[in-house]
Amino acid sequence: MPVAAKLQRAKPSTRPRPKTAVSRDKAARTERNCSVARTLDIVSDAWAFLIIREAFFGTQTFEAFRSALGIPRATLTDRLRKLTQLAIFRQVASGSSQRKEYRLTKMGFDLYPSFIALMQFGDRWLAGGKPPPLTLIHTPCGCDSHPRVTCSYCGEAVGARDAKYRDGPGAGRSAAKEGRNTRRASDGSRFLTGRPSSVSRALEIIGDKWSFMVVREGFFGNRRYDKILNELAIAPNILTDRLNRLVASGVFRRRQYQSSPDRHEYLLTDMGLDLYGPFIAMLRWGDRWLAKGKPPLILTHLACGHDFEPSVDCDRCKQPIVAADMRYRLAYDPRSFGALGPRSVD
Repeated sequence: MPVAAKLQRAKPSTRPRPKTAVSRDKAARTERNCSVARTLDIVSDAWAFLIIREAFFGTQTFEAFRSALGIPRATLTDRLRKLTQLAIFRQVASGSSQRKEYRLTKMGFDLYPSFIALMQFGDRWLAGGKPPPLTLIHTPCGCDSHPRVTCSYCGEAVGARDAKYRDGPGAGRSAAKEGRNTRRASDGSRFLTGRPSSVSRALEIIGDKWSFMVVREGFFGNRRYDKILNELAIAPNILTDRLNRLVASGVFRRRQYQSSPDRHEYLLTDMGLDLYGPFIAMLRWGDRWLAKGKPPLILTHLACGHDFEPSVDCDRCKQPIVAADMRYRLAYDPRSFGALGPRSVD
């Protein structure tokens, strides 16, 4: 998914087509197979994301989720059911009572590195000059940790300019998933419900389907409006809206390359390039759990020359981050946001 990559597409026919053919084309719209998109199908639903986030803080019961998030009962019931069907949660009996608890499965816990990669991005770029909401403490080494996305082969940090890709066995295009989140970016404030969170701030920017896909095209090297429009088969007004919002948020910068008429291309800023780590962390999760053994992309680390899986590692001891090893030093009062669970420290 590097910046310099170029993908070739056949030029669309300019011959007029009957209205019925256009309708069929729209109904059969396809999109690139993408493990990051599959991951975002789950976490870009704001309520689903918030529920998973609370589970990482130790929340397990229906009432504890509702208290922490202020979520309507019917909505919480629906999301817990869906997350259980997706195998992110499993239901277990709570002692001798009839009450059920919702506990993260191995698949659910494996989302933790992706959340941490997004949190680090939010801490770096979206804190507004304030201290981050929480500090991570990696218990195996006892240090304050600022995890990095690294190459699983050599252990070195990987950025957007440090890797190349080639098609994997799952490459190609599939029918667009109609149920995917297509909310407007202006609705992103829902991600900020509940406790302060740098992950929420990151998803407020790139958490909807189209914003993510536009940024992804930047990593594929597609900079110009028409190229992005054709690649995504996106409505022009939606593409214009997302590009304007991503420029305003600092992810892209706009550069004029033609006048009379004026035309611009959209280049990822340093902030935008820094999204590469969270993107490939989500790619690893999607490859592992949703690609059925056929990853759409194979990543190669340019520094060591080996194919790799992205790993989210402690910057101090270089060991992979797992949820059970983390404690938190909070910059806010946890009593304002319901049960915190056992892993916080004073």
